[in-house]
Amino acid sequence: MVQNPFGLEGLNDAAVELSRKQFGSNIGQWKKENLLLKSLREITTEPMFLLLIATAAIYFILGEIPEALFMTAAILLVSAISFYQDNRSRKALQALQEMTAPKAKLIRNGSIVSINTSEIVPGDLVVAEEGQLVPADGKIIQSADFSLNESMLTGESFSVYKSPLDESPIAFQGTQVVSGQAILEVSATGQMTRLGKISGSLLEIGEEKTPLQKQIGDFVRKMAGWGILVFILVWVINYIRTGHMLDSLLKGLTLAMSVLPEEIPVAFTTFMALGAWRLMRIGIIVKNTRTVETLGAATVICTDKTGTITENRMELARVSINEDCKVLDNGAINTDPDAVYLVRIAMFASESVPFDPMEIALHETYTSTAAIDERSSYRMVHEYPLEGKPPMMTHIFISDSNQKIIAAKGATEAILPLCNLTKENRAKIELQAEQFAIEGFRILAVGESIYSGDQYPKKQHELIFRFLGLLAFYDPPKPNIAAVFEKFYRAGIMVKIITGDNAITTASIAKQAGFKNPEATMEADSITDLPDKELEEAVSHTTIFTRMFPEAKLRIINALKNRGEVVAMTGDGVNDAPALKAAHIGIAMGKRGSALARSTASLILTDDDLSKMVDAIAMGRRIYTNLKKAIQYIISIHIPIILTVFVPLILNWIYPNIFTPVHVIFLELIMGPTCSIIYENEPLEANSMDQPPRKITHTFLSWDELSVSIFQGLIIAAGTLVSYRIAVSSGCTEDQTRALVFITLVTANIFLTLVNRSFYYSFLTTFSYKNWLLRGIILVTIFLVGLMISIPVLKNFFKFQWSNWINFAISIGVGILSVIWFEIYKWWQRKKSVI
Repeated sequence: MVQNPFGLEGLNDAAVELSRKQFGSNIGQWKKENLLLKSLREITTEPMFLLLIATAAIYFILGEIPEALFMTAAILLVSAISFYQDNRSRKALQALQEMTAPKAKLIRNGSIVSINTSEIVPGDLVVAEEGQLVPADGKIIQSADFSLNESMLTGESFSVYKSPLDESPIAFQGTQVVSGQAILEVSATGQMTRLGKISGSLLEIGEEKTPLQKQIGDFVRKMAGWGILVFILVWVINYIRTGHMLDSLLKGLTLAMSVLPEEIPVAFTTFMALGAWRLMRIGIIVKNTRTVETLGAATVICTDKTGTITENRMELARVSINEDCKVLDNGAINTDPDAVYLVRIAMFASESVPFDPMEIALHETYTSTAAIDERSSYRMVHEYPLEGKPPMMTHIFISDSNQKIIAAKGATEAILPLCNLTKENRAKIELQAEQFAIEGFRILAVGESIYSGDQYPKKQHELIFRFLGLLAFYDPPKPNIAAVFEKFYRAGIMVKIITGDNAITTASIAKQAGFKNPEATMEADSITDLPDKELEEAVSHTTIFTRMFPEAKLRIINALKNRGEVVAMTGDGVNDAPALKAAHIGIAMGKRGSALARSTASLILTDDDLSKMVDAIAMGRRIYTNLKKAIQYIISIHIPIILTVFVPLILNWIYPNIFTPVHVIFLELIMGPTCSIIYENEPLEANSMDQPPRKITHTFLSWDELSVSIFQGLIIAAGTLVSYRIAVSSGCTEDQTRALVFITLVTANIFLTLVNRSFYYSFLTTFSYKNWLLRGIILVTIFLVGLMISIPVLKNFFKFQWSNWINFAISIGVGILSVIWFEIYKWWQRKKSVI
């Protein structure tokens, strides 16, 4: 709870419960669906599920009850695995939704509390502050310079000032607080708000798929198309040869199962959801799992200065007094009445309840230097909000004894033109401001005006001010920021600073932080009239952008995007929101970020630590790389299954039906966990953050990568067929041959899993990577195969028969050789990269 300065009680707990029972929660209308039924519906409409049902039905019709029961058990097991993976992904997403639930300040039981906006009820008193979104419809009962952007409802982007005296003093849910503060008495929540009443149409809008989703979906559809063609071909050939309709259909279904890569969509969903969950565990909230796909491709990070590069603990370090530019350190302010007066006026030019670090520092300095605290004896009668390029703000106060203070503070370039200064004095002040900036200080100029009328000018720039002095604040760079920049540079990521501060101060802090090329600066004024093409060229070599305002920030982001860059943008204020939304990856600060920034961004750094973005990009690269490994594994292992089923049949070898559906489904049960669980759990490869970002325009699998996987699959297929021919030539029966071919394929699968953990490092190197799931699934696979070839009941069921140890060793050797050759290819790749 926070101390309540508003003198209002708000609802008590009993009134809150009564209102909630009457009006419900503050939740909009969304599609409500039973998640269990949804999962079951998705599982039962998957092609593999339908194939298993058809196969089990045919076995029952043919009277082959053991096989029919096995396929039924396989249906249950496959469904259970799919349900487990779906449930795991859903829980990860639910945890993310809980973390990103918006909060609001309320007055309840006489105290200020922060709660989830869903818990607001009619009658509550909401404290609406600058940078926030209004959480419910409410009547304004108190306000101070309160303005709203109602474009969400009206389409008009300009701010509207509102007060309790208006004809309709209502603030609507979803509108943005642009300035000031207000107390709202909630009149409507949830579906009863104006926004809730018009949001029904949103329910019919589907979410567009990402390029990667489209590429994967297209690949799976093509494979499914080939599967249908091959299924029909095998069915027809078998029927022509045997005349048995159902048996031929069974053979066709066997091949259809081996062709269908149903693991790929499951792997994609699992990787993205669990990736977002892993990021959440390290303090990075991903609001949309689609962002995970983009993280590893980031080429530019645009960051603000204050609180991101610096510690955001502003201290008033020095003051420069009036035109004489007498400089004093903070500790000496008490020794000079003019310095004390300068701090006094600067404090009155700040918010009464400060949240900006510089204004907090001013209030603290005023408290320690003022002989008498005058804040309680003055009331604000007029306020000019922070505005202009560069910005300034002015407050007008009147005391109980009718004394007036007109206090202004802002950028030096904003205040000086409004003061009666000689050219010499102005030049002297500007020189002092430049000196402060060179030393890395953030500077505010302070002025005081005298105005006797009651009707104040519409614009603060119409007032004439007396220059009182300069305030120099110091915000030191974070201790770890130089190491963070170095990691970005090493990963091939450009870093650019976009700030509202001046160029000299920013460059000075950037140098202290180990920032590269801090001299390449550009101010907002020079961007405004620059044609798009020229701006695109300028942003490529400029590293620091200063005196930025929202439109200028947005143009910079769009110019970088037009150059083909994948842009990440950090921000915390209302003025960052357009750029955050435009960036590929909008990053808001969790502690000091405004509600609007957090709602607009796609990522939230919970502790405002930019080093977490290094972890996020590393995680993005890890997820993308591991997903590629999983899909390349799926391609490579499907090819030998297809050809081992297809070649003996189409060439009419002595044992044409070497595998049946029970063998294929067993292999599918091995491959599913391998691609979705083992590879998802793989750690980041050692050299991943030393590589340049991938091009987001590139296809998920290039032809070179795809051809490697196809070639791997063809060599494994050649190995299984060689094992087949060796078994036949040594006089093995069909069941013995089947067992040996199966052992060859399972051995190749195990070594393919190990070898494809990296397409660069040796499997001897990657074997030391921590992934307990890998060893677990491999041991389980070996154990099950051992049971299948040794226990009589299982041997009969799978139609396996033991031959001899020599053939067994040959089958294992062929399986290893069909994969291990790839280590020579990787060795050549490593040697080539060194050269």
